[in-house]
Amino acid sequence: MRRETLLIEVSPTQPDLAVINRAADILRGGGLVAFPTETVYGLGADALNPDAVKKIFSAKHRPTDNPMIVHVAALEDLRVLVDDISTEAIPLMKQFWPGPLTLIFRKSRQVSDAVTGGQETVAVRMPRNIIALALIRALGHPIAAPSANLSGRPSPTTGRHVLQDLKGEIDMILDGGPVEVGVESTVLDLSHRLPAILRPGSVTWEELEPFIGKVVPAAEGNLLKRSPGTRYRHYSPQARVTLVELADQKAIDRLIAHHTKKGIKVGILSRQPQSLHSNIDVVVRSMPQDLKVYAMQMFAIMRELDELGVDEMIIEKVEEKGIGVAIMDRLRRAASR
Repeated sequence: MRRETLLIEVSPTQPDLAVINRAADILRGGGLVAFPTETVYGLGADALNPDAVKKIFSAKHRPTDNPMIVHVAALEDLRVLVDDISTEAIPLMKQFWPGPLTLIFRKSRQVSDAVTGGQETVAVRMPRNIIALALIRALGHPIAAPSANLSGRPSPTTGRHVLQDLKGEIDMILDGGPVEVGVESTVLDLSHRLPAILRPGSVTWEELEPFIGKVVPAAEGNLLKRSPGTRYRHYSPQARVTLVELADQKAIDRLIAHHTKKGIKVGILSRQPQSLHSNIDVVVRSMPQDLKVYAMQMFAIMRELDELGVDEMIIEKVEEKGIGVAIMDRLRRAASR
């Protein structure tokens, strides 16, 4: 049964505590609230209420074996979630929390299989967002929250994106404006013998290695199952996505000619747009040279081109260094069919 979804604008620096408490009451009653984090908007439920968590899967049309990240506001919140905190985790939490780093721990008995997708591990992070932290504190314990979008769609970076996907499916959206980072958190598994990155994000390999030594990307399927955003089709606009090499103007021109000849509307995301011009059949969006800004804008521009009726998106690859690794991970998944 569809419900009324209330969207409330909230100051990102001084959130109205009455609104935050109202949202916490919804969570306490088993409802769903979308809220901003520094990465993307999350769709929250009381992490200790399995029935509430199951509503997230229904609202998002999300596979039930896809685990969620549990969000905490203080290190003390870990006590209810994990049986043991490894020695490797302590310096990472001190350095990167609050922030866009998710750590995988062995879960406690109080964490339901609904949260973990049936895994023996739980993914946890502390968001770097005043609204998110205030909501967790108001509830009094952790919040389970995947991205607040329909499963498989580009992640939501504004409250309006959440409303587009989930209107009538959730109770409330706390609209704190555009997010700071724009791609999901880095997921680091500390429950295995060697620390492994299950999903790249804005916290890079280079930043992690001074704290725990060599970090490896996970390739084994059983490890990847412990993290969201690693197995199913993700981040995909309605339009078909084709990736081209950086500055490969000939490939872009060839694809434009191929598609427009068939009457197909094309969208272009390029960091070298000077030789490209929008017209009735082609929509060109100039992407920033700064990859941190690129990450912040990427999903919003994909959604914008969908709204403009684009059928095919041609996206130029970026260099895979720093946050570019996370950007290319999202673009490859968006292009997968």
